Amino acid sequence: MYSVSQQAGLQVPTAITQQLIIRDLGVQDYTSVWHAMQQFTDLRHSDTADELWLLEHHSVFTQGQAGKEEHLLFPGDIPVVKVDRGGQVTYHGPGQLVVYVLLDLKRRDLGVRTLVTLIEQVLVDLLTDYGITAYAKADAPGVYVDGSKIASLGLRVRKGCTFHGLALNVNMDLAPFSRINPCGYAGMQMIQSKDVGGPQSIAEAKQRILQCFQQALKVSSLQHKTGLDWQND
Repeated sequence: MYSVSQQAGLQVPTAITQQLIIRDLGVQDYTSVWHAMQQFTDLRHSDTADELWLLEHHSVFTQGQAGKEEHLLFPGDIPVVKVDRGGQVTYHGPGQLVVYVLLDLKRRDLGVRTLVTLIEQVLVDLLTDYGITAYAKADAPGVYVDGSKIASLGLRVRKGCTFHGLALNVNMDLAPFSRINPCGYAGMQMIQSKDVGGPQSIAEAKQRILQCFQQALKVSSLQHKTGLDWQND
């Protein structure tokens, strides 16, 4: 069964575009998951279903391709990993919901800028459901509340497919953000959903963000899996 893309005139397999596999990975080391995303993207093919990976990371600073050393003020005992996503420097740690977005852009007829806007809107919609006025900035990707940043995002595209994704501060220790210039902005105030009346736990945030992604990507159902052994699923 096929549907015809309105913009590009492409025949897109409906069964594939309506699939979305969800992997709930718990708390994970950053580097091992990053390498798993790279491998998944390198090995995927035209019939590979898109996936979202939901997890938390052990404490780590990540420095994107455009990241400058000067934005790492005093990382101390927290490791720094140079990665292949866009963007500058950010922090990941327990209590922060990370969602890695593994999509075939061509098949979904999405451009990179459109996907960035979609991800930001997912976060805005999630917070709006709690009565929180959140917004994106054209010159500084991410989502903000009253001038403070509550969620960051950074993507990489390879073979027309995306990896990396978003990080929503939920209920975490925000102190490590003071050791960097978050996303390259000195003095950027970071906040979390727990403190502004949003999701109070990672479990709650996961449930809400999946509902928003399902609506935004127009998928009929979500298929839940655990672990990263996708080749043997």
